[in-house]
Amino acid sequence: MTHDQSIVRITGPLEPFGDGFAEELARRGYTPKSAAMLLRLMAHLSRWMVDEALDSHKLSPSQVERFVDARRAAGYTNHLTSKALQPMLVYLRGLRVVPPPPDVPPLDGPVDVMIERFRLYLRVERGLVPEAARGYVAAVRPFLWGRLSSDGLELAHLSAADVTAFMVDRCPRLSLKQAKLTATAMRSLLGFLHLEGAIERPLATAVPSVAGWRLAGLPKALELDQVRRLLSSCDRDTANGRRDFAILTMLVRLGLRAGEVAGLGLDDIDWRAGETVIRGKGRRTEQVPLPADVGEAVAAYLRNGRPPTAEGRSVFVRFKAPHRALSAGGVSQVVAAAGLRAGLGRIHAHRLRHTAATEMLRAGAPLSEIGQLLRHRRLLTTAIYAKVDREALRTIARPWPGGEA
Repeated sequence: MTHDQSIVRITGPLEPFGDGFAEELARRGYTPKSAAMLLRLMAHLSRWMVDEALDSHKLSPSQVERFVDARRAAGYTNHLTSKALQPMLVYLRGLRVVPPPPDVPPLDGPVDVMIERFRLYLRVERGLVPEAARGYVAAVRPFLWGRLSSDGLELAHLSAADVTAFMVDRCPRLSLKQAKLTATAMRSLLGFLHLEGAIERPLATAVPSVAGWRLAGLPKALELDQVRRLLSSCDRDTANGRRDFAILTMLVRLGLRAGEVAGLGLDDIDWRAGETVIRGKGRRTEQVPLPADVGEAVAAYLRNGRPPTAEGRSVFVRFKAPHRALSAGGVSQVVAAAGLRAGLGRIHAHRLRHTAATEMLRAGAPLSEIGQLLRHRRLLTTAIYAKVDREALRTIARPWPGGEA
């Protein structure tokens, strides 16, 4: 143990596991300060268990919540939720010292029961990934709650007018993207309810289409100077800065999505061939060239940035322990933080994808090549970038009556 950890004295039923927990924290990359805080939390929990006459085998989730309440009442200002105890509980459960986590909590009512059956249908029958299934479930939950009465879910007499009324009332309060997701999720729910026999006739066609126009917007790309400021905001003398620089370089040079960067594995990069495998939308995998500057940025991070305690084979991992794979949300946070440091405001990761495509267009690349870089399935999806070439558009613009073009 480090000096900071050795000064933490643990007494009570958890005393035999203190040294092992300290070693586990060090192995997983926790700093001495963070490890010492978690060990002090273990010491407090162990003292509380003595006062409550509890042994470790009785440390259930409800008892953990009682401890957190007692800690809050005692005036502590940190580690005031059960989430703070998770590293310790995971370790102790691995030793089978405390009870395993409970299974899925019991469903409270008819809405929860129906939601769970719908989720299972989406995952098994429709093949949706968990994240997509969660989005569908969240979108239809308000509809099901609206059909709840003291007698349960009233679905037998559901009409097309009921479906349309829900959409007309709900969608004006949503963004265009959320409204379209709600429409898609509602069609899936109504198809499911018909298959289950909960409604007599299919009502999916009663869901109105959400108004939206393809190619209506203009891609918001960064200027070259802004890209340089964004990359320069990363302190490449630090491990965290090297990681962020590599992530930003991949996004702006390869036009990747945040999830594609997060999903990159060590085995996906072929250094000799100068290629990497990208796992894109719809579980598609494609090989793309790895430019020299991108390879250099990633290699610098792997040599002098990726912690030896990193878990799994993901290229990019969290900066703070435990060093698990960085999520798509984590990649987006890297971009947002860099934008703020560079004085550009909060930037979304997808804006760097637009930047990569726009720079190709400015360099004279045809839309077909841009579509290949972005891995679009249809050329129509890439067509929005045609509007970025304003000089070419001026040559085909018709004069405005009574004025200049």
